[in-house]
Amino acid sequence: MIKRYTQEEEQLARFAKAMGHPARIAILKFLASRDDCFFGDIHEVLPIAKATVSQHLSELKDAGLIQGEIFPPKVKYCINPGNWMLANELLSGLMDSYAARKGCCG
Repeated sequence: MIKRYTQEEEQLARFAKAMGHPARIAILKFLASRDDCFFGDIHEVLPIAKATVSQHLSELKDAGLIQGEIFPPKVKYCINPGNWMLANELLSGLMDSYAARKGCCG
């Protein structure tokens, strides 16, 4: 019998993978502190090359944590509010699953 992961486990893993780099965490923190911003704004606050910022933005967008709109010749990014709340719920649920216990390993 094949054990399958739940949809929530799959989604949480995707969010966690996207957040698995310090630059992506910095990008998310920056975007969470603003309504929206252009690519150039993000590049100015992070100590990494434009191409690297672009790769990190792509990973975050593919995971659904951020969204972008094209305003030629610029791209504006912001937090994807629905998936941001979902990520919060899933991460909180994972963390709370241990907090509800009295401890482990003795």
